[in-house]
Amino acid sequence: MKKTFVIGSGFGGLAIACRLKAMGHDVTVLEKLDNLGGRARTLYHNEFEYDAGPTVITAPYLLNEIFNLFNKDSRDYFNLLRVDPYYRFIFSDQSHFDYGSSLKSMLRQIETNYSKDDSLGYLSLLRHSKRIFNTAYLQLADYPFENIQSMFPYIPELMRIKFYKSVHSSVKTYLKNDNLVKALSMHPLLVGGNPYTTTSIYLLIQYLEWKWGVYYGEGGTRSIVNGFERLFKEEGIEYKTNCEVLNIHHKNHHIKTIETTKGDFDADIVVSNADPSFVYENILKIKPKKIFNKKSILKHSMGLFVFYFSTKKIYNDVQHHTIIFNKRHKGLLDDIFDNKVYINDPSLYLHRPLATDKKNIQNDCDSFYVLAPVANNQSDINWSDKGNEFCQHVISILSDTVLPDLKSHIVDQFFVTPDYFETELNSYNGSGFGIQPIFRQSAYFRYSNKSQELDNLYFVGAGSHPGAGVPGVLSSAKVTEKLILKYDA
Repeated sequence: MKKTFVIGSGFGGLAIACRLKAMGHDVTVLEKLDNLGGRARTLYHNEFEYDAGPTVITAPYLLNEIFNLFNKDSRDYFNLLRVDPYYRFIFSDQSHFDYGSSLKSMLRQIETNYSKDDSLGYLSLLRHSKRIFNTAYLQLADYPFENIQSMFPYIPELMRIKFYKSVHSSVKTYLKNDNLVKALSMHPLLVGGNPYTTTSIYLLIQYLEWKWGVYYGEGGTRSIVNGFERLFKEEGIEYKTNCEVLNIHHKNHHIKTIETTKGDFDADIVVSNADPSFVYENILKIKPKKIFNKKSILKHSMGLFVFYFSTKKIYNDVQHHTIIFNKRHKGLLDDIFDNKVYINDPSLYLHRPLATDKKNIQNDCDSFYVLAPVANNQSDINWSDKGNEFCQHVISILSDTVLPDLKSHIVDQFFVTPDYFETELNSYNGSGFGIQPIFRQSAYFRYSNKSQELDNLYFVGAGSHPGAGVPGVLSSAKVTEKLILKYDA
């Protein structure tokens, strides 16, 4: 049996551990933190539990596939609840737009509140999204790009779907209302990208959401992680928490030993679910061979400020996923992604699980997290000084929009900044999603799922192909499985 170690237990690490166990490997997962999940771990504060990370579950078949490998039904381990609507968008003029659930009612909403041209335009946009989905997702999401030539057969279709345009410019081709354009080009932000620079390939997310729906794990995203933990115990997948990887010893392009805070381990195969930029610089201590992965060339995603809180008031009118747009849009994103300066007027993503999961009430309170894109730690922002000030800006915006008199109702609160992502999650420069999803960092141009430097090192997760987001990291495990079958079966 191959002795295989997986570094990190995000969704990508959990998925590849299961896939390799089903292949007959002796699998051990090494997790730095005290519980499994990576960005999807559970955070405990006072007497409350909070989802640390992803709350939007799409393409649920990818989760089902993993449990099916062991002839088990994922529904025996966790339950997915459909979110309706998928998102509510609130604009600076205080108008709002509900996206998702029923296409017919959404088109009627667009026609009533905006124009018939925009309603018809959205149908055309969705047809365009489906075409991208049929190529970029169905054919390429789990396809191993081992060299640049492997991309050549797809170039003609990529040209036809205008991959060179940004998501924002593509949406603007079909829709005229500025608020609608903001709302329907926001998906790159969910995977670490700027809508003004992210390749329009990521428009496929629109069709993907309509095809399979948007879900939330009953009991929290943590219920899915707990389901994997139970599966690990049943199938003999070992895992070690509070076990940080410090060094990887290699000779003649082959890993021999993993050095950790809990001792050294001899390995036949190593799969890293950690941020590749961090791994190359701090664990491998070597420079990537691929020129596209050089530190001076890579563009990393924005940072995240996440405020977790619970209130004694139940805000029944607030939807599960509410996105609040500031009046500034392109300028705000420029400040976050390019200028990397401190902002005091963020746009916000509010997560309220009680809207979907009625049983998930804690201590008779409503629980939330609100996420604000901010500059990553390539900025000179001192979050120890600025964190509390920024948190007050967030509370003020929420109070003025969807959570009136919020400050007086809060009974529990804390926040994390890009420093948490850098120090706790080992994310390079505190970026929230690894490298950005621009075209020159997509497919072969991303970090390779099979290392080019060490012959028994592989990668899964947001930094590798196909990228961030739950479908992306679960698909990355399928890519890596194919490569291990090819080179290390």
